[in-house]
Amino acid sequence: MKTSDIENIELDFLKLSDYQELKSAMIDSYQEMPEAYWRESHIKKLIGIFEEGQVVIKVNNQLAGCALSLIINYSDFDNNHTYEQITGDYTFNTHTNDGDVLYGIDVFIKPEFRGLRLGRRLYDYRKELCEKRNLRGIAFGGRIPNYHKYSDTLSAKEYIEKVKRKEINDPVLNFQISNDFHPSKILTNYLKGDQNSKDFAVLLEWDNIYYEKPSKKATSTKKNIRLGLIQWQMRPYKNLEDLLEQAEYFIDAVAGYRSDFALFPEFFNAPLMAKNNHLKESDAIRELAQHTEAIVQKFSEFSISYNINIITGSMPEMKNGNLYNVGYLCKRNGTVERYEKIHVTPDEAKVWGMQGGSELKSFDTDCGKIGVLICYDSEFPELSRLLADEGMDILFVPFLTDTQNGYSRVRHCAQARAIENECYVAIAGSVGNLPNVNNMDIQFAQSMVFTPCDFAFPTTGIKAEATPNTEMILIADVDTSLLRELNQFGAVRNLKDRRKDVFKLEKL
Repeated sequence: MKTSDIENIELDFLKLSDYQELKSAMIDSYQEMPEAYWRESHIKKLIGIFEEGQVVIKVNNQLAGCALSLIINYSDFDNNHTYEQITGDYTFNTHTNDGDVLYGIDVFIKPEFRGLRLGRRLYDYRKELCEKRNLRGIAFGGRIPNYHKYSDTLSAKEYIEKVKRKEINDPVLNFQISNDFHPSKILTNYLKGDQNSKDFAVLLEWDNIYYEKPSKKATSTKKNIRLGLIQWQMRPYKNLEDLLEQAEYFIDAVAGYRSDFALFPEFFNAPLMAKNNHLKESDAIRELAQHTEAIVQKFSEFSISYNINIITGSMPEMKNGNLYNVGYLCKRNGTVERYEKIHVTPDEAKVWGMQGGSELKSFDTDCGKIGVLICYDSEFPELSRLLADEGMDILFVPFLTDTQNGYSRVRHCAQARAIENECYVAIAGSVGNLPNVNNMDIQFAQSMVFTPCDFAFPTTGIKAEATPNTEMILIADVDTSLLRELNQFGAVRNLKDRRKDVFKLEKL
């Protein structure tokens, strides 16, 4: 049929009154298997147990194609299952509304309607149904009807690999792969009588990126998340209470905008070293470390009272006689978790005698999984990639840089981390001068939120940016569901396309 002859295309639920037309269409579509059509009793049963799963597509009111499906508990079946097992020996008693996978048991387009991309509409409907039902994904055994032409010289596995490399044309398998279904296994003795496929099939799967595992908890993970970045002004403070008063002011401000996170910069508490300026730099920062426990305790109280997750930037901390650069995630549910700076700068090591940490981990929050890398750590791509492998959606980078050169290193590396790890990256730094604190004289910063670079995101990869070298807060909204879509359908897929057959990255 020519597109010029089409007056209307309609997708509709299959009705029992469609049966005679359906039977004729199945016989036309499966000419190599003349008995491969469903009986009227089968169709009646399918419609009765799962009406939404049975759809037809009509062109000019004529049935042109059909898709039939069940919902199953996939764990009930062996990975090398057969068609008979999936359908319960054609009784469909394997269907359950409480299942986790939409299993396609049939899909076809009549020969005269092929080439109009009608099959894509049926597959798109299945995907929408899968998302609507919050199912884990779609699966089905895909026929390989051209395999009989090559079975004397190629194994089924070799045949599929050649189809994937476009060395062999298999219109059915090519179509399914082009619709985002990935081959996961070869099924043997899948469909009796499929001589063209030599009784082989390919288990094809599609993962629902929006699937949420059912939870008995009253709360759910947020997808639209508001970030509050604090571009902190370095200024003298009389004591710890004054510094905490200023910190609470900013927390109150970003919480007032209903932010989910507040991000402080690296060493935002450095002004408290002013009273120890008469000491060596290494001794002064160890004196500063004595405030860390009290600051964390107060920030945890703020996180609860202002209902916001607080990333405390970083502070010096003594542990087992060694000096570390650490920070804390104070969650609004009252729990507190610790992160460490893995790579200390040459200046931190030389002037302060600071040690690099050894623990790298992502954190579960009510807004999904996040990671924190302190300043210099953002310039080492391995760290953020390990966090991305754990499912990180947002990377927070508290930093402290004195010159614009140093800032540019952090800024450009942080943006690269957003692209290569398909995540959001938020960076926050300090501005201003501290004339009475040795080794902390000047600061340069521009706090920003970076995104991946694809159609759903800003073309520049910049979601929001603060005014350089000015005390202020920066508020930005990010949508983590866009990251799921990017991972599956992006113009490029930096996480999925890694050549793990060539190299691997792992924690020691």
